[in-house]
Amino acid sequence: MAERERGRAARGAPKPPAGAPARPPVPRGAIRRLAGYVIRASGWRGVVVLVSIVVSAVAGAAGSLFIEALIDDYIAPLLSQDSPSFAKLAGALGGMGTVYALGVAATLAYSWLIVAIAQRVLRQIRDQMFARMQRLPLRYFDTHAHGDVMSRYTNDTDALRQMITQAAPQLASSMIVLVATLAAMLILSWELTALVVVGAVVLTLVTRLLLRRASVCFRRQQRSIGALSGFAEETVNGQRVVKVFNHEAAAQDRFDSLNEELCRDSRAANTYANVLMPTVVGVGNILYVAVAVAAGALVGLGVDGITVGVIAAFLQLTRGFVMPIGQISQLFNAVVMALAGAGRIFDLLDEPEEEDLGGVELVALGPAPGGGRERRWQWRDTAAPDGAAPVEVRGHVRLEGVTFGYEPGKPVLRDITLYAKPGQKIALIGATGAGKTTVTNLLTRFYEVDSGSIRIDGIEVTAMRKPDLRRSLGIVLQDTALFTGTVADNIRYGRLDASDADVVDAARLAHADEFIRHLPQGYDTMLQGNSDALSQGQRQLLAIARAAIADPPVMVLDEATSSVDTHTESLVQRGMDALMHGRTVLVIAHRLSTIENSDVIMVLDHGRIIERGSHSELMAAGGAYHRLRVSPDLEIPDEPDAPETAGPRAAAS
Repeated sequence: MAERERGRAARGAPKPPAGAPARPPVPRGAIRRLAGYVIRASGWRGVVVLVSIVVSAVAGAAGSLFIEALIDDYIAPLLSQDSPSFAKLAGALGGMGTVYALGVAATLAYSWLIVAIAQRVLRQIRDQMFARMQRLPLRYFDTHAHGDVMSRYTNDTDALRQMITQAAPQLASSMIVLVATLAAMLILSWELTALVVVGAVVLTLVTRLLLRRASVCFRRQQRSIGALSGFAEETVNGQRVVKVFNHEAAAQDRFDSLNEELCRDSRAANTYANVLMPTVVGVGNILYVAVAVAAGALVGLGVDGITVGVIAAFLQLTRGFVMPIGQISQLFNAVVMALAGAGRIFDLLDEPEEEDLGGVELVALGPAPGGGRERRWQWRDTAAPDGAAPVEVRGHVRLEGVTFGYEPGKPVLRDITLYAKPGQKIALIGATGAGKTTVTNLLTRFYEVDSGSIRIDGIEVTAMRKPDLRRSLGIVLQDTALFTGTVADNIRYGRLDASDADVVDAARLAHADEFIRHLPQGYDTMLQGNSDALSQGQRQLLAIARAAIADPPVMVLDEATSSVDTHTESLVQRGMDALMHGRTVLVIAHRLSTIENSDVIMVLDHGRIIERGSHSELMAAGGAYHRLRVSPDLEIPDEPDAPETAGPRAAAS
C-alpha cells in the first residue's frame, strides 16, 4: 500500500544534508572503543599476548645485535689464532639459538591466544548489535536497506576479525621491533642512528600522505559493499517479481552499476595500499646504501668504535628498522577496512533506541468467568500511588484529531477521529494510499502521532509500556512473516508458553488444522523461513492462528484475507467470527464482502474519513461506499472537505 511504502522510500543509508561536514574516514573514538572491547574480552590472555609479542620482537632485535658480537668477539679473534678453539663460538651460537627458539614459542603463543580473544570480541559485538536492533524503531528498518544492515554482521565483523587476529598483533610487534631496533642502533653508533632516523622521518611523511588518501577510499568501499549487498538481497527475495515483469535486464544493469561503483572504490583504495610497500622498499634500499656509504666515511675518518662487526650489524638493523615500517603500511589495508567497518557497526550501536516512557503495564488475571476469552486483563499504572484502582481491559479504542505524516509537511492522516466500543467490529476501507495501514502503525506505536491522541480503555497509548500495548493487540498483516522452525513453533510465536493443545485449538479456530495435518510431519513439519513450502493462503492462515493463540483483547486485521481464495476466505471468515467474539476488531480490507457484517464502516480518502456508518446505512446514503459496491473499479472522489456521513452507529460513546 502506498502509505506503507512512504516510510520505505529512503532505502539505503541516509545521505547527509547539503553542506554538512564530511565524515572523517576513521570515526573518532573507534580505536578507543575497539580497545575497550578487546581489554574486556582478554583477561589473562591479553597479558600473555602482550608479553609474547614483546619477547618475540626483542628476540628478533637481539639476533641482529648479535651479529656485531659474533664478528668482533668470536670470528675475528679466531682468524688470528694458530690453533683456534670453537668452544666459545659454539656456546654463543647455542645461546642465540635459545633466544630464537624462545621468540618462535612466543609467536606461536600469541597467535593461538589472539584467535580466542577475537572470537570473544566478535561474539560480544554481534550480541550487542542484535540486542540494539531489537530496540530500534521501525522507522530505522523502513529507511535502511536490509542487506546493508546484514553486511554489518558479515563483512564488517569479518574485517574486524582479520584486524584483531592478524593486523593488530603484527602492528604491535612491528612497533616493538622499531623501538628495540632503535635502541640496538644507538648502542652501536649514534651517528649512523641519526642518519636512519632522518630517513625514517622522510619515509613516514610519504607513507602518511598515501595512507590518508587510502583511508577515505576504504570507507567508500565499505559503503559500496553494503549497497551492493542490499540490492542483491532485495533482488533474491523478489526474484519471482523480477521474472514475471521481465525485469532481469534492468536488474542486471542496476547491479552492474553498483558493482562498478564498488570496483572503482576498491580499486582506488587498494591502489594506494599496494603502492605503499614498494615505496617503503625503495626508500629502504636508498637508506641502506646511504648507511653503507656513511659507515665507510666514518671508518675513513677514524671514528672510534666503527668496526667491521658494527657495520655488518648496523646494516642488518637498518633492514630490520625499515621492514616494520613496510609491514605497518601493508597492514594498513586491513586496519582501515576494519575501522571503517567498526564505524558502521558503532553507527548501528549508537542509533537512538525506540523511546518508551510509559508506565502502564498489562496484567493478566485468571480465566474469564462463564467462558469467552481465556483470560482477563487489567491496565495497572506502576507510577500511581498504592491503592490506585486498575482499569479493566475491555478494548475501547479511540482516536481523536490524529494527524500524521511519514515526512514533515506531507500528512498521510488529517484530523482523524474514530472510536470502537468494546466488542465492536470497525472496518476501514479506501483507495490505496488513503491511510488505512497508517492507522495500524500509529495504534501499535510503530510511529508516533504528530498531533491528536489515541486512547485504549481511556488511557493514552503514550502512557503505556510499548510491549504491553502491543501485547494487547493481535495483528494479522497482509505480508505474512514466517520463521525457520516447525509449523507449531510459528503458531506458538504468538504466545511462547502455549501448550501443544493451545496450538491445535488456535489452528482449528483459524481453519488451518486441516491443511496442517496433510503436511508431511503435520505440526512438526519444518519451515525454512519465508520459503515457498506453503501457499500464500496457508501462510495467512498460520498468521491468523498465531494471532488467535495470543488471545488479545483487540484485533487488527490488515488485509488478513487478501491472499486466500474464495473458498478459503469463507473458512477464514467463520474462524474470524469466532476469534472476534468478545473482542474489539479493526479491519482493513479491500474485499468489501468481508466487512458487510461490521458494526461501523469508515471510508478514508486522502487521509480523511469521508463516510461512516453500517453497510445498510452507507448503501442507502448513495455516497462513496455505494459507488465502490456498485462499481468497485471506480476511484473514490477527491472530497477531502466533504462532510462526514454519520449514521446511528457513529454516535459518540
